[in-house]
Amino acid sequence: MGKKMKSNIMLLITAVIWGSAFVAQKAGTVLEPFTYNGIRMFIGGLVLIPVILIFGKLGLSDDTVDEKGNKVFLNKVTIVGGICCGIVLCVASNLQQFGMYFDTDAGKAGFITSLYIVLVPILGMFLGKKVKPIVWGCVALGVAGFYMLTMAGKGTGFNLQTGDLFVLLCAFCFACHIMVVDHFSPKCDGIKLSCIQFLTVGIISMILMAIFENPVLADIIDCWLPILYCGVCSSGIAYTLQVLGQKDAEPTIATLIMSLESVFAVLFGVLLIGEKLTLIEGIGCIVIFIAVIIPQLPSKEERLQAKK
Repeated sequence: MGKKMKSNIMLLITAVIWGSAFVAQKAGTVLEPFTYNGIRMFIGGLVLIPVILIFGKLGLSDDTVDEKGNKVFLNKVTIVGGICCGIVLCVASNLQQFGMYFDTDAGKAGFITSLYIVLVPILGMFLGKKVKPIVWGCVALGVAGFYMLTMAGKGTGFNLQTGDLFVLLCAFCFACHIMVVDHFSPKCDGIKLSCIQFLTVGIISMILMAIFENPVLADIIDCWLPILYCGVCSSGIAYTLQVLGQKDAEPTIATLIMSLESVFAVLFGVLLIGEKLTLIEGIGCIVIFIAVIIPQLPSKEERLQAKK
């Protein structure tokens, strides 16, 4: 089996895990959002610590150096970057969990969240990056798909549910998170950066939990499986597979494969917790998926450059 095929399989497993994690998050709505998110993110950070140590011994991690060029376990850029990424991820992930807490289905949450892929190039425009004209058409498609998925066929016209609004806001915040990660990731080891960001999200969320929520130990114990699944599998295993998979995968193919998480979110929602989509909602999912996929396809000029 070739390196690219192995990479694609790793990324496909990543998409499957991330898609199924929406179901685990839905199961975790027994707990209040900050409680669930704080515990599972903190676990995710802890899980990555042995991964970092193993990668270091195998020589798979990127060199981390201080300002003088000496090798160190952590440098200032990694710490600052991890905290900054963690703060943005904290807002995004908690908005997503609040959306599911207010009854947005796991499948719908997966597709709405995937709109961040369309929003990233729009945000990049404010940083001086060029936006392909087709992206604007995809934004319009995304809006149409979002309408069909969340508001059409409700019998009351324009009726945005509270949970859907939270998840839409989370998609915007995830787009911001991608921009922050894009700024810091070239400067430091990706897994160390992710570990710090997960620990940051966990600590902030648990502080907010202590202030605004009333966690019950018995409820937390009852939700041990979805918490561990999201913490260990979605954060630790899936992120590691993503890092390994993207080393030898073509960027466009990698993005396309990972965007399948929205499809798997619907499939697992239907198979595991009996969620159902109306015909209009199903069409909305398809429209959003098309809107997410098209911007990732190489243009004619990019294809010609790739052949040279």
